[in-house]
Amino acid sequence: MKSLFLLAVGVVGGFAVAHQVNKTPRGRQFFGDLDGSVKSFRSAVVDGYKAREAELRTDRDES
Repeated sequence: MKSLFLLAVGVVGGFAVAHQVNKTPRGRQFFGDLDGSVKSFRSAVVDGYKAREAELRTDRDES
């Protein structure tokens, strides 16, 4: 129970710090860059998943 409480305190603290950092111009730039990186990573994962799915479909259809 104590670890769950500490996890919740950490999450709330992290959001509070991120909110304060986001108020500064450098903080907004940091989170904007981070958002771009996350979107790029997500796009790469989705593209890889779709390519692999198409590859598996092609292999199944050939059998």
